[in-house]
Amino acid sequence: MLTIRALDELRKQVATPHGAGRTVAFVPTMGFLHEGHLALVRRARRLGAFTVVSIFVNPSQFGPGEDLERYPRDLDRDSALLSELGVDVLFLPATQDVYPVGCSTWVVVEGITEGLCGATRSVHFRGVATVVVKLLNMVQPDVAYFGRKDFQQLRVVEMAVRDLNMPVKIRGCATVRDTDGIALSSRNEFLSGKERSRARAIPETLAEAARRYVGGERRAGTILEGLGAKLGAAADAVDYFGLFDAGTLAPIEDEEQVSDEPLVALALHIGRTRLIDNIQLGVDEPPDV
Repeated sequence: MLTIRALDELRKQVATPHGAGRTVAFVPTMGFLHEGHLALVRRARRLGAFTVVSIFVNPSQFGPGEDLERYPRDLDRDSALLSELGVDVLFLPATQDVYPVGCSTWVVVEGITEGLCGATRSVHFRGVATVVVKLLNMVQPDVAYFGRKDFQQLRVVEMAVRDLNMPVKIRGCATVRDTDGIALSSRNEFLSGKERSRARAIPETLAEAARRYVGGERRAGTILEGLGAKLGAAADAVDYFGLFDAGTLAPIEDEEQVSDEPLVALALHIGRTRLIDNIQLGVDEPPDV
């Protein structure tokens, strides 16, 4: 595995497989890798693709008072894991290369960024869309992989790529969960033992919503009945919890009948840690709890 920091060197390395007609696959990460990230890498490797993984803790997607400085980092461990999986290039761009002095160009995706996480994290998706577009332009992959746990992020990236006519396929991959059903996340590192136990309310809530939907329930309010209280009892604060249209991310009101395969999505705080999770009913495998 080559570890590359300079953009010119990255372009040189990617040009060879491109010239040979080989697929170039890309997995962008912020590091402190877990099995969810590694599942994306394995998906790329199964294609036989020339695989590039980036690690870059993107400052522009953190708002004031958020956890940029304490975001977990372990480059040596990450590098060893990626090397074991046969990754071709680990790309470690410097902040000044991603955001040169005087940088004043941003990618703003309107509409779907206004609700869910966007309602309380005002700069987050501007930072996400900008850094992903920059990294895609740097790596120039044929296909890029993202986890469905960050479902709103996945939709934002899909829309940015479509609207900017970028020649890359975006693939969303299933959420990977721990044995207790909690979705894998680098921020899980911050949870104490007691907080981790409280977080089990998240997969239990999603699993119950899925059971009701599979059982034939289609009234939005009934699918979620009582589940908001369960989450509220476990969390220190709930940013949002509800049913949403999986395409537009528009909220589905309690009295509405669900016709398509809706998204149950949530964000809450346990201790100092903000956790998100979701399940698309009728599509995603529910948590095993």
